Amino acid sequence: MSGEAIVIGGGIGGLAAAVALDRIGWRATVLERTAVLGEIGAGMSQAPNALRALDELGVQARSAGVPTYAAGTLRTPDGRYLQRARPGDTAAMLAFHRADLHRALLDATPDGWVRTGVEVTDLRQEAGHVTVVTGEEELTADLVVAADGIRSTARRLLWPDAPPPRFLGRTAWLGIADVADLPGSITLGPGGYFLIHPVARGRAYWAYVTTESRPGVRYDDEKTEVTRRVGAWHDPIPELIGRTPPGSVIHIDIHDLDPLPSYVQGRVALLGDAAHAMSPDRGQGAGQSIEDTVVLAAALATEPTIEAALHRYDADRRPRTQATARGARKDGDRTTSRAAYRTMVTMIRLMPAALWRKSIAPDSNATWRWEPPRLPART
Repeated sequence: MSGEAIVIGGGIGGLAAAVALDRIGWRATVLERTAVLGEIGAGMSQAPNALRALDELGVQARSAGVPTYAAGTLRTPDGRYLQRARPGDTAAMLAFHRADLHRALLDATPDGWVRTGVEVTDLRQEAGHVTVVTGEEELTADLVVAADGIRSTARRLLWPDAPPPRFLGRTAWLGIADVADLPGSITLGPGGYFLIHPVARGRAYWAYVTTESRPGVRYDDEKTEVTRRVGAWHDPIPELIGRTPPGSVIHIDIHDLDPLPSYVQGRVALLGDAAHAMSPDRGQGAGQSIEDTVVLAAALATEPTIEAALHRYDADRRPRTQATARGARKDGDRTTSRAAYRTMVTMIRLMPAALWRKSIAPDSNATWRWEPPRLPART
């Protein structure tokens, strides 16, 4: 089965969807609201499940990533190691600047498929097709894939009674610094944690996540504020913040979405954050979006109708992504809890090294074990 699709959103999920559709012989038009295509944010990591999905799509992304062992290397603010991963203890995740992964996906997207500065205002479903209404025109396709983020227009139009994004009581500062050769780590402090990933071209991505009573709290100088909070923590944390260019520190509030009863309505499928936005505490937000695209493409390539393919996509993806979102929310609550901090640190410190290595092995992680469906060979 082949056809014409419209993809709403030109971020990581939307471009991955376009690549997946091209991979199975479909044509697609990607509609991006912003005038200039690019990925907002700083860094991210991709675990083995997402890397296998990218491989199945044929995206040459691995060369843009840098191995990081942050998930297995835990420290306290005074610099002591609670546990320390070594090469060979676990499959390294790859860390990326978001723009680098976005570029790898854009390079794999056929020329002329992406249109910028186009805002979707309505959707109409009729027999056998979907019409997408923008500010200036109407476009018709066999299928619409909505990858337009946590504040998705498509989600709001099709599920008007669904709750808006939910603030999780956490906020984060993010940055990129010119500091090379860091192995990656997580420092657990009372009420928050500091994440470090190496990224390409001799840089490092950092994030400080902590609790906040309400969304929207901002500071005149975000770099000064995060320095006030963690500037006395162990090296290289002060250096990372200090070498982050002034004005480039990003401050975001963390939200997720309540689960939907379906990711599909008619011939429209939600994908990525539009379907299952989750907190970053398991590093799976973008990875689950990429998984979505492979599963959707495999279903479209093998099922006899679009309706059957979308039913299969929903049945496959909803349980896994909603469980991952629940787990991420719980992980974030635990790692930013002041009340649980002392107990958590003691338990990690007392865990025998052999048991720790077993716990961080790839085959011990159900999320990382996921294997993508095989897509048809290119003809």
